[in-house]
Amino acid sequence: MQFNSFTFLGFFAGLAAVYYALPPRLRWPLLLVSSYYFYSQFRLGYVLLLAYSTLAAYGFGLTLERRKGKPGAGRLLAVAIAAQLVLLIAFKYVDFISDTLASALSPVMQPGDALALPRLGWLLPAGLSFFSFSAMSYVVDIYRGLIPAERHLGRFALYIAFFPKLVAGPVERAGPFLAQVTAGVRFALPTFTFGLQLLLWGLFKKVVIADRLADFVNAGFTDPGFQSPITLVIAVYFYAFQIYCDFSGYSDMAIGLAAILGYQLMENFRRPYFSRSVAEFWSQRWHISLMRWFRDYLYIPLGGNRVSRPRWHANQMIVFLVSGLWHGANLTFVIWGALNGFYQVVHHMLGGARKAVAARLPSVLWGVFGIFLTFHLVLFSWIFFRAESVAQAWTIITKIWVSLPILPMLAGAYSWTAPFRLALGLIVVLLLVEVVDEFYSLWSWLARRPIGLRWCFYYALLACLVVLGQWGMSKFVYMQF
Repeated sequence: MQFNSFTFLGFFAGLAAVYYALPPRLRWPLLLVSSYYFYSQFRLGYVLLLAYSTLAAYGFGLTLERRKGKPGAGRLLAVAIAAQLVLLIAFKYVDFISDTLASALSPVMQPGDALALPRLGWLLPAGLSFFSFSAMSYVVDIYRGLIPAERHLGRFALYIAFFPKLVAGPVERAGPFLAQVTAGVRFALPTFTFGLQLLLWGLFKKVVIADRLADFVNAGFTDPGFQSPITLVIAVYFYAFQIYCDFSGYSDMAIGLAAILGYQLMENFRRPYFSRSVAEFWSQRWHISLMRWFRDYLYIPLGGNRVSRPRWHANQMIVFLVSGLWHGANLTFVIWGALNGFYQVVHHMLGGARKAVAARLPSVLWGVFGIFLTFHLVLFSWIFFRAESVAQAWTIITKIWVSLPILPMLAGAYSWTAPFRLALGLIVVLLLVEVVDEFYSLWSWLARRPIGLRWCFYYALLACLVVLGQWGMSKFVYMQF
């Protein structure tokens, strides 16, 4: 059941009506049952994996709290983490490891011999990486003494299974969420209104922008060797906005759905293409919940930046390589992670030079240059993220590179069809709205405007959803991770 479907919106409208009709003490049980029902719609068997992850984290959490400070607590934590990782390894990485080893060993094999390594061929369950990471952060936080173990199994199960965040985040921490469940929620009109606003804006980004850009992206990334260079350029640029609108649209919807139900989830995107450096892009603006997870549970345990400079740069590379593997068991994701790790290392190595140059330039000019450079560095890495293979990514890169001198001529000859003009116009609208949000906070700015202007904005979004929306055309990109 996709957020961008009328089936889901009908399900949620009915759930919200029943939810607020019930006494507060019965609301969280309704959410728990609804969350398991929601997840069962992808595949009934996935519910068993969700239940396993929940029960394992719950049991290990109680045991870790009792053993805190005693000998063997660290080993118990390792077992608790392994209990979650075993799901990821089995469903996500066994086949990748087998294929990689077979490819690596094939040159030393005798002709005609076949290396028979185990392959499972299992489909990756929706949201497995997200709820596994939530479970791991919970047991680590108990081990560190940051939160107490939750003794109420039902409330803890809701933390793991809460359907707005279940299949694509945000990767919420247990402490803030469980505190809200324990305290209970009541209807609050400002929170409810904010939730509706985010839900509407998230739907617009997904079904109007992202899914409309998908046609141009698919045209370029499907058999790129047979596509013209300008088609590939358009596909690469449009993909940057497609993946942003797709994933941030999901996050906006998830946060909005939770807000309608009275729950607050953490912010996951903050206008990332306005970043002035790749470090800012990843630490403050893109997939914030995941990058904070890697910071707190991988980067800092590795030593963070409190080590020698070579070790510090190695830690940065490790985090991004792991992030690449987290996104998918494919060499393209490893290269994507390595590129972004390399960007981070270079950014910090050139810290002094950057400050010297920035001091000699007007701040506005330096800021615009930083945004332009950061966007194109990220854009280049997105090629590997989207490509199905390294060979396909390399084909796209080389065809664009060798055609750079004639790209202006090719662009002038490109057919500006109505769908293409519409796609460009939607990107411009997105950027204009985000400029307002960057400087004034969009929803606060709207709240200060006359009621007529506010409702014109809402009705314009609704009209776009009805007239231009590509409803149910494609899944959210990050559901595959």
